[in-house]
Order: sequence, then C-alpha cells, then structure tokens
Amino acid sequence: MAIGNKLYQNSKSKQDQIETDQKLSRLEDDIRKLKIDFDIYFNGATKRAPLEARARLEASIKRMSDNRNMTFAQRYYLNTLVGRFTSYRELWRRTLRAKGEELT
Repeated sequence: MAIGNKLYQNSKSKQDQIETDQKLSRLEDDIRKLKIDFDIYFNGATKRAPLEARARLEASIKRMSDNRNMTFAQRYYLNTLVGRFTSYRELWRRTLRAKGEELT
C-alpha cells in the first residue's frame, strides 16, 4: 500500500510541476503584455495608464512567490521574472513622474 501511495504522490507532484510551469509561462506573458500596454500609454494612444492590470500582476506574483512546492529551477525562473517586472515598474514610475503623474 505504501508503494501505491508513493506512486500517487509522485504523479501528483509531476502534475503540480507542470501546472507551476504553465503558471510561470502565463506570468511571463502577462509581464510582456503589461509592458506593451504601458508603451502604448506612454506613446499617447490611450488616456489611462494600465494600473489595474499592474495591480493584478503584482497579486499574481505574490501568489506565485508563496508557492512552497517549486523546484529550484522554477524558483530561479520566478525570481528572474520578478526582477524583470521590478525593473519595468521602476521605469514606469520614473516615466510617470516625469510626465507629472503619480503612481501609487
């Protein structure tokens, strides 16, 4: 019986790993889309900054960071994405400040 449980745990673990990989991939896509949205805003094509999308992305990053079942490779990939997002966020903040708008 212990062997059966062990096999179930391994398959469950593999499934969790695949789901985590998909979430990380989706997170990368969301960061890229948000960057495009801010570029469109800064070029004057839209009137409102995509602040709601940024807040949703920050919440998603927080949820992913709380996941304790990631492999080292997944954790490294997440940290890379968080670093990229943080650098974009600082760029957006500086650009908004230069335009005379404040970002909370």
